[in-house]
Amino acid sequence: MAGYGGVTMASEAMRAQISSAIMAVIQIARLNDGRRKLVSLQEITGMEGDIITMQEIYRFTQTGIAPDGSVKGFFRATGVRPKFMDRIKSYGIAVPDETFDPSLIYE
Repeated sequence: MAGYGGVTMASEAMRAQISSAIMAVIQIARLNDGRRKLVSLQEITGMEGDIITMQEIYRFTQTGIAPDGSVKGFFRATGVRPKFMDRIKSYGIAVPDETFDPSLIYE
């Protein structure tokens, strides 16, 4: 998108700027029932060469379709504690460690 704006910058430098400016990526998808739902929350962890690296924090798993046609499923943590939690705590927001427990299911 930066290229469309007339910015002439090497792609590696552009990726480095993006990876340092964005902490997380939220993926929303349109499901079979037509509703949009958050399906993945990922943290940008940095760069490996010229590739932006990410780690998934939460994911939505579809388990079926209800009789009314709505999508059934649940959210589950991947077990990865995001690196940006220290920054969130510095803002005075308390997030319990069990929030990232992969054995817990959020519906």
